[in-house]
Amino acid sequence: MRSYFVKAIICFSLLFLSLYLYAEVAIWETKKSALKERSEVAAASIEGKIYVIGGFGRFGVTDLLEEYDASLDTWKEKAPLPTPLHHIGAAEAGGKIYVIGGFKRLWPWSPVDTVYEYDSAKDQWTQKASMPTARGALALGVVNNKIYVLGGVGKDGDTGANEVYDPATNAWEIKNPRPTARDHLAIGIVEGKMYAIGGRLGTYAKNLAINEMYDPITDTWKTLAPLPTPRSGIAASVLYERIYVFGGESSEGTFKTVEVYDPKTDSWKTMPPMPTARHGLGSAIVGKKIYVIGGGKRPGGSVSNINEVFTPSP
Repeated sequence: MRSYFVKAIICFSLLFLSLYLYAEVAIWETKKSALKERSEVAAASIEGKIYVIGGFGRFGVTDLLEEYDASLDTWKEKAPLPTPLHHIGAAEAGGKIYVIGGFKRLWPWSPVDTVYEYDSAKDQWTQKASMPTARGALALGVVNNKIYVLGGVGKDGDTGANEVYDPATNAWEIKNPRPTARDHLAIGIVEGKMYAIGGRLGTYAKNLAINEMYDPITDTWKTLAPLPTPRSGIAASVLYERIYVFGGESSEGTFKTVEVYDPKTDSWKTMPPMPTARHGLGSAIVGKKIYVIGGGKRPGGSVSNINEVFTPSP
């Protein structure tokens, strides 16, 4: 009888622990909204502050740069982009933020090859060497302080272009193109390898689940386990060597969906959904929290200033 009682306590304890761990995984918080409503933005973080850049505002394409201080839960406007752009890529490298590519004009969209460096300490922008292939709705990843720029929509449609920018030399190098040309995708970096996830072929009626891994050392690609929910207009961030993919859009609507990829097991899991379904959003990390900011609540040209924060467990 005593043995049975001990086993029951152990089973109850394990059940309680599993529920506790799930609750830890499930933490979503709502923080102070951004100053302006936007979608198709880019976001990057430096020293506890998140910078949300460009995109569509309520009155068209914007050059807006907003700085969010995660410790104070406050926003302020900073020096605007040199030119209004949407569907840009942004990444931090060497303590600076680099904004690459995108589209100018509300319609027709026109891809650009521009590269802008932002110095947050000086609140100052500097134009750098142009990208070889003009494109927007692209994705950026940083390995060893070099910025890899993948895919997007160029002058002739979707491209598999893989070009790398070295801020130290202000120079570009062309690498092995991605197997699947696509746009509105996301990138996660784990242990020096890049994972190009999701996206679409020109329209959200043609969403993709593709997950392709690029090894910068060997300049080779490999196809891995696909994203469980095909979607585009997504954001992605990496914590604990896992890639978290947020939101997106399709013909049926926008997604609250959060799915996480573990490169070590080549497998996906579904996480607790975002409180608010959105696409064209930005994500950035401060501490052990992922901030998911802006984006449209409806497919296409909608906007928001929502700031929701996800805390995954290790």
